Parts: sequence; C-alpha cells; structure tokens
Amino acid sequence: MLDVGRHPDIDLMAYSEVEKVEGESGAFKATIRRKARYVEEDRCTGCGACKEKCPTVLPDAFNMGLGTRKAIYSWFAQGIPSTHTIDPAHCRQLNGKKCGICQKVCQANAVNFDQKDRIVELDVGAIVVASGYKVFDPSQIPEYQYRQIPNVITAIEFERLLSASGPTAGHLHRPSDLLVEAEMEALEKDVKKSEKALDKFEQKYGQASAAFYDAYQKGAYEGDEDRGKWAEKYVAHLALVEPLDALKREAEGFDVAKRLAFVQCVGSRDFRFYPFCSGYCCMHSIKEAIIANEHERETTSVIFGMDIRAVGKGFEEYKIRGGNQSGITYVRGRVAEITEGPQRNPVVTYEDTRERKVISRDFDLVILATACAPSEGVERLAEILGIERNRFGFFKTGTSQSLDTTRPGIFACGCAHGPMDIPESVAQASGAAARAAQIVTAASMRKAS
Repeated sequence: MLDVGRHPDIDLMAYSEVEKVEGESGAFKATIRRKARYVEEDRCTGCGACKEKCPTVLPDAFNMGLGTRKAIYSWFAQGIPSTHTIDPAHCRQLNGKKCGICQKVCQANAVNFDQKDRIVELDVGAIVVASGYKVFDPSQIPEYQYRQIPNVITAIEFERLLSASGPTAGHLHRPSDLLVEAEMEALEKDVKKSEKALDKFEQKYGQASAAFYDAYQKGAYEGDEDRGKWAEKYVAHLALVEPLDALKREAEGFDVAKRLAFVQCVGSRDFRFYPFCSGYCCMHSIKEAIIANEHERETTSVIFGMDIRAVGKGFEEYKIRGGNQSGITYVRGRVAEITEGPQRNPVVTYEDTRERKVISRDFDLVILATACAPSEGVERLAEILGIERNRFGFFKTGTSQSLDTTRPGIFACGCAHGPMDIPESVAQASGAAARAAQIVTAASMRKAS
C-alpha cells in the first residue's frame, strides 16, 4: 500500500465518490466529488495530536462499535494517505458550537473548517470496480439473538478483538465484561464528583459524612436546611457507591474467553437470505480459532457447520492442523438456537448429525460466520456506471470474459464480482488490471494512428 501511495503514476483519491460517468470504452469522462476532510492532506503529518485533545467521543465503526474514536480521526493506523478527517455530523465547531481545539493544537496548521467539497473531472480509458462487500446482519435471524445477547458476536467483531491494534489490544475480553467495565468507569466518575461535593460539607462542619448522616437519621440537626442538603447529597452518593461496589465484585471473576463456538453459514446457504456459499467463511473461522489458541493456549473452539469447505491449496491440511494442534473440534450440525445462561454465557442448542442427538452446550463466546453481501450503495453505483447487477446484488459479468461487466471498458473484481477470499481477489485484480490495460493501450494506438 505504501508503494501505491508513493507511485508517481498513481493518484489516490480517498474520501471521494463517483458522481457521473459518460462516454465509451477508451474515452470515459468521470465526475468525482472529493469530499471535504476539513484537514489539508498535504499539510497533515498524521501525528494524532488533534484527536488526543478532541473532546467528542464516538463509537468507532472500524472497530465495529467495540471501541471509540474522536470527531477528528483517521480510519485506521495504516491508512493511505496518512491523514485525518473531521466528522461533520459530530464536530462541535462545524455544528455551531465553540470548540476548535484540534485547530489550536495542530502545529502543521492542517485543520481548515472552511474547506468545501470539490468536483473533479477525469478522462479515463477504462474503469475497474472493486467495491468490496458488507457482512450479513445476523439480527435478521432471531433464534441467534445477535444484539440481544452481548456475547454473541460476528466474525468481523471477533477479528477486531483479536487484533493487537483493536479495542482490547488483542485480549479476548467478552463484550458483556466490557459493558460492565464501561459502566464501572462512568460510575467512578460520578462517585468522584459526589465525593468532591461531600468533601466541602465535611470541611465546613469538621465531620465525616457517614457519622453526620447517622446522627441526622436519629433526628439531630432538625430544621437545619444546609445539613438537609448534605443528607440529600450523601443519599445520592450511596446510590452510586452501592451499584459500583456490586459491579466491582462481579468484575473480580472476569477472565478472557476460553470456550469459543463458531457458527457457520449464518445467512449463506440459506434460501431465506443468500442461497450461495460465501466461500471464505470456513477458513476464516479456522484461522480465528488458531489465532485465539495462540493468544491463550487453554482456548478451545468448536466449529459448527453443515460441512467444512476447505477447497484451496493447503486448506485441508490447515484445517487438520487446527484440529490436532489448536484445540479445534468440528461438529457436523446446524445450530438451532442460542440462549443466554448463567454468567451471561451463550448456550448453543444444535443437532449433532453424526450422533443423531440434540445437544445444548454453553460457551464463553459465540462467533457468527456471516454471509458475504453486496456493499452498501452498489445499486446507486450501478446506475452511475450504467452496468447491471445479478439477482444477488453483485455486478453481473460475462460467462466467457468473467471480469467484463455489461458495459464495455468497465470491469469488476473481488467481492464486487461475488464472494471470494483474498488470494482469488488478488488474482482477479491482476486480471482486471490487464483487461483495463488492453483497453487503454488500444485507445492510445488509435489516437497515434
């Protein structure tokens, strides 16, 4: 990626959208909207001083809402260009409130609140569509209770938990435990504020709040309005301290998740949603289970699936190695439902088709291997480009020329074309680049002649 950013013949237009495409193969005219970052790309050094001081905290979409970001942020650490962007929907300054802290602390003078969107027109010979994919929303399957049970998560969310740069620095803390810790942090802030208010009364009257309140309850200080306020504040303080102490006792038993369940084909191979196999999910679950075991050797994983489709070179050997060396058990059977048991443990109910038994088992964490779905906005993009989509919502391509869309000069690769893993996506990208080069070369030769 760094090589792409430095290449003299490649112009990266991140944070931009295609608005219109006219012309024909070899002679397209593309209209691009370069959205305002409110940060000058050529000045920003990516130091991060601005986001450290920004007071606005928001859920981090890159970390699937498991972490937080600021109103001025970079999408992820290794992004190219290495610059920041201000979220106009949540920035205080851009919403008419006094702030501008990021502009004050930026030594490169890169923050520019007056920046506007720019329209750029490009003459291009060919277009490659690599719009990626989104994951299926498993809340559409009510029996799995995604979003209802905190410790039922998607494979992408689990990926972020495993990442050293993720919200838990690679430690498999359960989402339910993270919610408790966040609640404890909020309560601790409120308790500190309450203690400061009580401290003023204690210094004024030279008496501890507990001793004062004991006397107050016995009828002392009757009619004393100031001490009445003290008693009210102490009661409110106890209402914060008691639940905080209960949460602390609960947190003493917290540990990383060690019993993992992976549920395959969530939304895929399912006629209610996507009847096709998403291709990469089996190997992705095996990889995640192996990495989890590397993080904590006591970790065991159960992968529930109708079958394991390990079809690439070395994939079957990788699957077997996971079972032999990384504590993975493969269970042939479709999960019927997930419920919540004691200690917020998800309970998986399934039929083991080999044993021909219905079994319920509890786990620390359940990971849903969700289907590969078309990216958001592909319908609008198809209209702009003038190309067709197939019945699943991916871009339609030819049977003999599998990279060619329904409009000459426009090609599709990767998951814009359909579900596929990284090696196949890379191979398709090379093929699409070659097809685009053919168009551009032919157009150049026509002009020369």
